[in-house]
Amino acid sequence: MQPRERFIAALERRPLTGRVPHFELVFFLTMEAFGGVHPSHRNYAQWFQMQESERELHRRDMARLYIATAERYEHSAIFLHPNPDTPEETRRLVDLIREQTGDRYFLLRHGDATFSIPDGDHIAAFCYRLADEPQAVKAEAQARVDQALEQAARLRQHGGLDGFALCADYCFNTGPFLSPALFAEFIAPYLKQLIQGYRELGFYTIKHTDGNIMPIIDQLVDAGPHALHSLDPQGGVNIAEVKRRYGDRVCLIGNVNCGLMDTGTDDEVIESARYALRHGMPGGGYIFSTSNCIYTGMPLRRYELILDVWRREGNYT
Repeated sequence: MQPRERFIAALERRPLTGRVPHFELVFFLTMEAFGGVHPSHRNYAQWFQMQESERELHRRDMARLYIATAERYEHSAIFLHPNPDTPEETRRLVDLIREQTGDRYFLLRHGDATFSIPDGDHIAAFCYRLADEPQAVKAEAQARVDQALEQAARLRQHGGLDGFALCADYCFNTGPFLSPALFAEFIAPYLKQLIQGYRELGFYTIKHTDGNIMPIIDQLVDAGPHALHSLDPQGGVNIAEVKRRYGDRVCLIGNVNCGLMDTGTDDEVIESARYALRHGMPGGGYIFSTSNCIYTGMPLRRYELILDVWRREGNYT
């Protein structure tokens, strides 16, 4: 089976033999690993002043870095970050990677249209809106979903993309930014509608949110994503408990503690990787990953350390 096929099998919670699929939502250490700036970190302020030949060089370099990352670190999927982030550049990047790799990798991009935690300058105003103009907030939520599904329909017609990572963050380490009741009113119905729309178009969905999701996890699972990411241990999410309660309904991705990968000991990092594998693997429906991403500033050797554990111990018989 190709890595893409194995990734899909895990998303569908089908049994696998061999190594557990692996990917990272983002691998930002491309300068250290490959000598190139990650696509998300490039300044495209002058993109529209470039000649088309210059733009094509940028596109091909971005595709090169995505493919090199997947090949070196044995990722089954590539999460694309088109830059500039337009539908046309998404299609071009998908085409370049498919041109060079065929159907080897599962390709996905960001596709969340639901409200996430507002930044500190806007969170109070957002909360006032929930109380003062709830119908206007709901109308906005619906419009965002409608627009996302319209864009997805055009991407489906073009072909090449397999799915979406829904990257609206809902939770702090202490819990969700809205109470479960408010989440059920202003976010969950639109998340469910969005996921159902993507499914009807033939796309897979991975719902990402950091932090303590346990007060709203029933609502997240009920929305029907193929997978949940990142199962954040820094937010108190225990993959063993999530697997016991929801492993027959949703694929699980993540749980290797990013905080420990940055500041812990090697032994703590190894044990975190082992814990995730030990409790995520049984019965299938698990994809090995950190609890966030391989972010700027993380020691590359720590990522390589968890990959060593995965290669030795992340194998189905």
